[in-house]
Parts: sequence; C-alpha cells; structure tokens
Amino acid sequence: MKVKVLKKTSTELKLEIEGVGHALCNLLQNRLLEDENVDFAGYDVPHPLSSHPIVYVRTKGNIKPEEALRKTVKRAREINKEFSKKLKKALKT
Repeated sequence: MKVKVLKKTSTELKLEIEGVGHALCNLLQNRLLEDENVDFAGYDVPHPLSSHPIVYVRTKGNIKPEEALRKTVKRAREINKEFSKKLKKALKT
C-alpha cells in the first residue's frame, strides 16, 4: 500500500491510496463524517480497473484534516478491537 498526498492545505487533504478498495475508503469516509469538525469527506475510484482511490477530507477550520484522519484511524482501530473480542466470544458459544 502506498499513500500519496495530492493536495494539502490548512482545511483540505486529498490522498491517493494505492492497493485498497471500497471497504477501507468507505470506512474512512463514514468515520470522518462522524467528526463534528469535518465539513466534507468522500472518496472516488477514478477507474474501475484501478485500485488507486482518491480520499478527500475538508474540515471546518477547527482542526487540520490530517489530524481528523488520524483520529478517524484511531477510532476505527478501537472499533476493530472491540469487534474482534465480541466475535471471539460469540464463536466460543
């Protein structure tokens, strides 16, 4: 996986993420939109045969977009850990 910064300002961040698909991008988009400091979050897959989606984040100016993205990744990790524990417990019964 490679991450390339396409645009970076105080309120906008545009990344190209090589080697991922809709699952990760959709997760990022949905979790970013839960942040009250995020004005807009989305992603685009420019070509259906390419796995180089573009992720875009725009904040309201209270926080840098890269910080919003870091917080989102941290929350996603916590949710993943919680899900993993509950799944293990459920599968034991």
